[in-house]
Amino acid sequence: MGDPKGFLTTPRETPKRRPVDLRLMDWREVYEDFPRATLEKQAGRCMNCGIPFCHQGCPLGNLIPEWNDLVYRKDWREAIERLHATNNFPEFTGTLCPAPCEAACVLAINDDAVTIKQVEVEIIDRAWDEGWVTPQVAQTKTGKKVAVVGSGPAGLAAAQQLTRAGHEVVVFERADRIGGLLRYGIPEFKMEKSRLDRRLEQMQAEGTHFRASVDVGVDVTTEQLREEYDAVVLAGGATAWRDIPAKGRELEGIYQAMEFLPWANHVQQGDLDAPPITAEGKHVVIIGGGDTGADCLGTSHRQKAASVTQLEIMPTPPEHRTEGMPWPTYPMVYRVSSAHEEGGERLFSVNTTEFVDDGHGKVKALRLVEVTRGERGFDPVEGTEKEIPADLVLLAMGFVGPEKGKLLSELGVELDERGNVARDQNYMSSVDGVFVAGDMGRGQSLIVWAISEGRSAAAGVDAFLTGREVLPRPINPTDRQIA
Repeated sequence: MGDPKGFLTTPRETPKRRPVDLRLMDWREVYEDFPRATLEKQAGRCMNCGIPFCHQGCPLGNLIPEWNDLVYRKDWREAIERLHATNNFPEFTGTLCPAPCEAACVLAINDDAVTIKQVEVEIIDRAWDEGWVTPQVAQTKTGKKVAVVGSGPAGLAAAQQLTRAGHEVVVFERADRIGGLLRYGIPEFKMEKSRLDRRLEQMQAEGTHFRASVDVGVDVTTEQLREEYDAVVLAGGATAWRDIPAKGRELEGIYQAMEFLPWANHVQQGDLDAPPITAEGKHVVIIGGGDTGADCLGTSHRQKAASVTQLEIMPTPPEHRTEGMPWPTYPMVYRVSSAHEEGGERLFSVNTTEFVDDGHGKVKALRLVEVTRGERGFDPVEGTEKEIPADLVLLAMGFVGPEKGKLLSELGVELDERGNVARDQNYMSSVDGVFVAGDMGRGQSLIVWAISEGRSAAAGVDAFLTGREVLPRPINPTDRQIA
């Protein structure tokens, strides 16, 4: 271990967020720079436990104690080698992952966890700055062609692994740019797209081919896909959004989060001067209290909304772990994201009963009622009905699985009981040579799971095509509980 007394003498410290009034004037990431010397001391808090439960908390199995020790000893070059050994894209997880590894840190039993996530992102940021991240071009080619459908974190991880294994890989994306939700779902203030672009440049230099603006199943038929490629990886995500059946749902001004968020990213990419759907000057109501809701919240703040209210049907989470959330599980506790810090009101234990018409087919208000958890769902509390103004309503209630369109139906893949694409321990679907990775097979989950599954599916594809065992073997999707 680095500093034998580090966990006793060094308190946990994380980067400060830029002042709210300043960061709302731009779309840059919200955190200030973190001094390198401070980060090295933070890495020294790692106890190098005999049983490092942070490994169990991380779906990628990141070698956390190893690179913590290397950073403490100032061996940053070796640290990025250890980090890249298990994670293709630590800059994505280092900015976006909720860090289940920290929840599983042994130190977190009775103290503040090691700042694992911050050490991770600082390692990769320095590696890019120093020029240590270079293309890894395969020395031999297999002559096999693989199509990856979807360019989110699962698809990109699978593509990079397979390209480095010597296969010819083409990544298809129906949006106009590569990146999936990394490109058009995650706001710029959570992860600047320069992080994504430089990684895509590396992948192109390694030999991965990208084809944007291609809707597989429509622009490229499933017959063409199977004829031209030796294997297919489905990594299109869980993009079928959950809706709300309340009266007035058809009114103008009510949108799904993913009908709203991408426009802000298009503006930041320089495609538009202003988004066609904007929160500017409006009373915004966000239905859904998760990460997507927080993304809508931060975006609405930067678009200068008149007010923002975020609704959640579940009760207010506890401040700390309860008996039902024992260490080392990831606790569902009350958290304040950077977007929540910036303003707006959060209401818990409420349900929407009606969207109110302004008389011209547009929403003007939202009627809600407080609820309690009953035997068959949520029961309204009599006398708690109220109405709040709403010029723009954003539905951020999560996703129910992959879209059931031409691609899945024409491929003929079987679905599991949750409506996701069924797969075996090698991540192959019911159709020979068709594999699935990420949310399309797992259901809506974390970015760290997407990268893990992309790597695992790549190992299954490579073994299927060559019979060899050169890539890390997959985690059996039935072995570990969905995070």
